[in-house]
Amino acid sequence: MTSPWPARALMLVIVGLGLLLVPAPARAHALLVSSNPDAGSVIKTLPEQITLTFNEVVQPLAERTQVLAPDGKRISESVTSAGPTITIRLREGDRPPGTYLVSYRLVSADTHPLANALIFSVGAPSARPAEADPAKVHGSVAAAVPAVKFLGYAGLTLAVGPALFLAFLWPRRLSRRGPVRMVRAGLVLIGLSTLGGLWTQAPYASGAPLWDVSFAELADVLTSPYGLTLTARLAALALVAGLWRDKPDRWRSVAVLALSLGGLVTWPLTGHAAVSPLRGAVIAADVVHMAAMAVWLGGLVTLGAFLLRRRHARVLGVILPAWSRWATMAVVWLAGGGVVQAVVHVGSVPALWQTAYGQLLLTKTAILAGVLGAAFFARRFVLSRQVSATGPARLWRTVGVEMAATTAILAVSAVLVGTTPARSVEKDKAPAVQNGFSQTLTSSLYTLQFNIYPVELGEWNTVHGMTYTPAGKPLPAAQWTVTTRYTDQDVAAVSQPMLPLPAPRNDALGSLTFPLPGTYEVSFTIRTTEIDQATVRTKVVVPAA
Repeated sequence: MTSPWPARALMLVIVGLGLLLVPAPARAHALLVSSNPDAGSVIKTLPEQITLTFNEVVQPLAERTQVLAPDGKRISESVTSAGPTITIRLREGDRPPGTYLVSYRLVSADTHPLANALIFSVGAPSARPAEADPAKVHGSVAAAVPAVKFLGYAGLTLAVGPALFLAFLWPRRLSRRGPVRMVRAGLVLIGLSTLGGLWTQAPYASGAPLWDVSFAELADVLTSPYGLTLTARLAALALVAGLWRDKPDRWRSVAVLALSLGGLVTWPLTGHAAVSPLRGAVIAADVVHMAAMAVWLGGLVTLGAFLLRRRHARVLGVILPAWSRWATMAVVWLAGGGVVQAVVHVGSVPALWQTAYGQLLLTKTAILAGVLGAAFFARRFVLSRQVSATGPARLWRTVGVEMAATTAILAVSAVLVGTTPARSVEKDKAPAVQNGFSQTLTSSLYTLQFNIYPVELGEWNTVHGMTYTPAGKPLPAAQWTVTTRYTDQDVAAVSQPMLPLPAPRNDALGSLTFPLPGTYEVSFTIRTTEIDQATVRTKVVVPAA
């Protein structure tokens, strides 16, 4: 009778060779080595920041990394990285006891994307917060933010245009009460817009509804760079309102002009310009763009509301040529500042129609082109001296069209400044073009998080799995088997072992072969103890080469 030991030894050699043949690149994926607080831990108080340490240098996607409180609010403020460590600073708002969720997305050293999450609790565990899109904003806030910005732009228009007319072009015998009231109304709108910006920033950051704001969150906003900038705007606005007169002397004029310029700078400092390439040039271009917009549109409003329908044609024959020169200069500066911003924020020509930012910019440009066409004919009409002969009625209709169109421009601008610039969108999309498939599967024994890369035809597809307890702690597994079955045809399933990695022994690497394009059922059979074993399944679509 033949001894079974040679056969068993041969079987062990075959299995060992099979494991050695599993393609396990030295740095196939970034692995979370440690975190502070630890995954699944219960701590007494919430720290000011959370750190995640990996086994290699990683690049976090800040817009896809967040910390959710037990009530579902986002409390993460900023995300930074230094080598293999990611640091997530937390806002100083409410910190209720319960279970917190940390979700992150990053790019490893070999450019592979990785998304994962962990939980910990403060005081005592509670229901796990529902993981949501970290960039999602509540509908009420999404509507309020552009509305608040529109109020600010409208206020700037109503304040600047009439003030300039009163200072340089207003007829001596005409009452100044109307434009003075308009200037004051503009200042009030700017103030309301600024206060609205301070309020909406808290739910915009937390993802909560517009009305769900606490005093702690407001205090956090007020002490942030954003809040300090808006507070400076309010201070400048209050000084301008106190100093401005419809017939100011020289020192008041200089003081109001300096304060207005300082207040105007706060707009780009709270927008895309503050974090864009060529920061100084873009901020300057933004200030020029907004100032020119306020002069041009504010002047049109003043003409349409007070002058064109009330003054004698001969008076308008003196005022309108001077205003036409002002408007021409404002349009030139408006276009120049806009071009600089577009070049920096768009980044590439295809981004004009491939991103929401580019599409809004094209819409704004198209409306502006129509307005400039109407302005061109109005200027020809003014320079031809036909106002004195035919009266201002025809010109008033043209200005009315310009005013309606420019209102639409302000609305588009209010949405545009709250939209991610095309250049940033293209950067965010860069990691996403990497092939791969990641998912979390749950059984009664464990939670499995896995990634398959690159999900393409052939045998060189690496699968990396990690097992956790329901509380989010690493769960060591004794044995791993992965099975693939081609569902588009009657093809036999293929099973092979996965290689467990060293401590904490809750992850393993394996290799998958996809001989044909189509849908595959991928099954993981994982044994956690001598007697406990469970299988989880999912489907993966493999594209044609």
